[in-house]
Amino acid sequence: MIDIVVVLRAEDAVLDFLSVLADGEAALVLADHGRTLTFPAAQSTAERLARLAPHIRPADRGAVSPGPGSLARLVREAGGDREARIWTHSPADNRRGRGTVGRDTAIGCAGRDVRHAVGYSPFLQVVSEIDRPLDRERIAAKLDFVNRECEHLLTEPSPEYVVQTPRIPATERFFATDPDERERLFALLASLDDEAASVTDPWEFGSSPYEKDRLDATAAWVLGHRAGTGGPLVEVGACEGALTHRLVAAGRTVHATEPNPVFRKRLSQALSGAENVRVRADDLAGLTGPDGPRAGAHLLIEMLYYGQELSLLDELPTDHVFVALEPEAMDTRVRPWLAGSATWREVESVRLVPPRVETVCAGRAYLIKRGSDGLLLRRGAGRTAR
Repeated sequence: MIDIVVVLRAEDAVLDFLSVLADGEAALVLADHGRTLTFPAAQSTAERLARLAPHIRPADRGAVSPGPGSLARLVREAGGDREARIWTHSPADNRRGRGTVGRDTAIGCAGRDVRHAVGYSPFLQVVSEIDRPLDRERIAAKLDFVNRECEHLLTEPSPEYVVQTPRIPATERFFATDPDERERLFALLASLDDEAASVTDPWEFGSSPYEKDRLDATAAWVLGHRAGTGGPLVEVGACEGALTHRLVAAGRTVHATEPNPVFRKRLSQALSGAENVRVRADDLAGLTGPDGPRAGAHLLIEMLYYGQELSLLDELPTDHVFVALEPEAMDTRVRPWLAGSATWREVESVRLVPPRVETVCAGRAYLIKRGSDGLLLRRGAGRTAR
């Protein structure tokens, strides 16, 4: 039996996998190098670390996974025909280079014994199955290696590559996944791109009790103000339609906009047959000006997290905007902008749902859902929408 560790960069082998590489027959695949190192069973920990040291490099923002096929080939070269345990990064590592290597390794080595390191996980508490506390001798070896070989990474400004105390665990933790769990963990930490859309319902709007309460409260809030008024609702960033369904079922006409083509296809399929909904490809900027749909209200629900320019709201062809965000983002991003706005005034502020700790990915991990606040804005007197 050989243990094969697959990492993005050489320092990862010491930070998260020292308990695997310290003794016994082992091999290391460096995804950014496309190289493998082998360690005979009789080789000491000190000798292994000395062999690894020359492969530590400066932070390289071009370090990426070579893909499932290449990683599978490197694993085969490292292990030959022997039975192997394969260890790699978590697909939920928020450092996307590491998360992608963990995902791609598991895809390329499908059907083999693949274990993922919990590693650095600031957003999730991951339920592990193998916990390996390091004794003081191995802690000393880990810290000595970091101080000698990774000194330049202790002050590295990039959060992808900086080495800080939480990234040097004293207990190394590991877990196994099935393909569905792996893909959901990977998508959960993605942004609004094709990685997030790699699975249906990546944020579990359809199964999460918290998200159900949030969506129900949001729909009730919007309908409480707009149920008896004319004009369609424009929902910006409708994703797969979890909120859209609730508004359409209440009889409202909705322009549901979603720029991501994968999410938009699912949105259209989910709403097929509904007469009071139109699906559009616009992002927030695309809804502004004379070509944007005139609406009774625009809904910006949990979508102003991605650096959108808030001055775009001035150009929306509407006199009412519903904004919902987690409270901290509302207080640090929207309220300071609103205080200086000559166009919008606050009509109502509501707490839609409080924070809650909740499991995700069928209980593999848990996290705090941070709550959601709603803010209803009305265009000021004399400032009619164009």
